[in-house]
Amino acid sequence: MRENVEIRDAIMEDLDRIVEIYNTSIPGQLATADLEEITVESRIPWFQDHNTHHRPLWVLCQNSEIVGWLSFQSFYGRPAYNATAEVSIYIHPDVHGKGYARVLLEKAMNECPNLKIKTLLAFVFGHNIPSISLFKKYEFNEWAHLPKIADMDGVERDLIILGKRIVE
Repeated sequence: MRENVEIRDAIMEDLDRIVEIYNTSIPGQLATADLEEITVESRIPWFQDHNTHHRPLWVLCQNSEIVGWLSFQSFYGRPAYNATAEVSIYIHPDVHGKGYARVLLEKAMNECPNLKIKTLLAFVFGHNIPSISLFKKYEFNEWAHLPKIADMDGVERDLIILGKRIVE
């Protein structure tokens, strides 16, 4: 891994920074369907849904400062899908282009067997070319194309579901 960079499990005290990084993605309308900033309080239940053994939430720190994060979310909330998870990655704009999303995604794929995850999914807007390119670089394939299902301030956007079978 890069020098002075570490990935660790998030703790509640990290939630302010996690939300801050997430909120930086909203104005660009590239990485989230939220149209207004979220609050730390609104994310507490989401944070509590994560755990280190099944659906972790990791922060990536550069020189001890959180600059990105990755979360695993359960897919569809039914027991038959326990081996499938959605992965989300958010990187602070100040460090875009440094390869940190790749570092997080590689760790996620490597940890899937330990987390009993066999399939990873990524839900990406069709116009988010950098994210689509990242996942395709790691051999995620387009499993679904949902045209014009998001209304982003009057602009309809497609959602692409990318998937990869991690464990056969």
